[in-house]
Amino acid sequence: MIALERILTFLVLFSLVVKADGTERHPNVILILTDDQGSVDVNCYGAEDLATPHMDRIAERGVRFTQFYSAAPVCSPSRAGCLTGCIPQRAGVPGNVGQNNGLPPEQVTLAEMLRASGYATAHIGKWHLGHHPSMMPNAQGFDYSFGHMGGCIDNYSHFFYWNGPNRHDLWQNGMEIHRSGEFFGDMMVAEATEFIEANRDRPFFIYYAINMPHYPYQGDAKWLQHYRDLPYPRNLYAAFLSTVDERIGHLLTKLDELQLTDETIVILQSDHGHSEEERAHFGGGSSGPYRGHKFDLLEGGLRVPAMISWPGVLPEGETRDQFATGCDWFPTLATLCNAEIPRHRIDGKDIVPLIHSSDATSPHTSFYWESGGQKCCERELGNSTSTSQNRRFSTIFPLTWARQLT
Repeated sequence: MIALERILTFLVLFSLVVKADGTERHPNVILILTDDQGSVDVNCYGAEDLATPHMDRIAERGVRFTQFYSAAPVCSPSRAGCLTGCIPQRAGVPGNVGQNNGLPPEQVTLAEMLRASGYATAHIGKWHLGHHPSMMPNAQGFDYSFGHMGGCIDNYSHFFYWNGPNRHDLWQNGMEIHRSGEFFGDMMVAEATEFIEANRDRPFFIYYAINMPHYPYQGDAKWLQHYRDLPYPRNLYAAFLSTVDERIGHLLTKLDELQLTDETIVILQSDHGHSEEERAHFGGGSSGPYRGHKFDLLEGGLRVPAMISWPGVLPEGETRDQFATGCDWFPTLATLCNAEIPRHRIDGKDIVPLIHSSDATSPHTSFYWESGGQKCCERELGNSTSTSQNRRFSTIFPLTWARQLT
């Protein structure tokens, strides 16, 4: 098995050189992170009442994971896991951040790793990893940054409405900007398109952190009409999710128009499970057969839709049932992009062999979560790809659990 993994890694790197056609160009990378999207809320994951053709297009062009887990059941630590390859506690972001804390500057992000390999880097969308200048995107490896720094905004006024005082939250390269009345999702597409066009002749990395379908639910009128017969609040959530899917389609179409699709790795993942908070109308999303939702250390809080495509290099139209996590993108992209991984401990594993083969075993033997001050929960993994939901619950507070695959 080790020999097979080495062969697969070599083939990936060889195809990287061949695609460069003598220029040694690395693949572009777009990491799309949706916000509060339910475990099964994509057509290809079984949703029959939603329209998500563009997310499905990524799966059709690549590999879809059926047992993929976020690094945390809440926003900030999940994002820290994706960007650093570390479990949130090691990354220094054990919970959601506020005005005075965030991702420590000494952490090495995906943007910093890829920029060291010659990539142009951009953050577009939600950040939620710190408001201090030393923690904002431009200080964390991103050449360009556009979006909001907090957990959510109204998509038209760009204000953060919480417990007051309400505050405006729209930034470009660390400077506050005002574009009231423009829909944030459309601005994200425009910003990404402009960045792609400006950097089409060099490798680029875009962290495309969509702030939807996180509340407030503000779907397009046509989608609200489309879902008018769905029960509340599913109708509001569904309209917002299809609004997101349509904007993802605009981004994929731009890659097609510029003939960059075959040169671009596209990753899609939800940051964690759906919300049942009051501001989310107490629901709308779905975890399907799994228990739990956002904030929970249960399947519905952690198991997320996830997929990766790189046409012509990675398999297409296939699924993988092996265990993988949001922390794994960091070392996996290091391999796919031939980038030098930082010399410090990370918790993510390179899943390139797994992406290539349904027979490969998960590189994880166990994985740990901690949320809201609760003790770590542990998932113990065997060599099987079974999706059995056997759980053991401790009688000791706080709640702990483990999953054994048999």
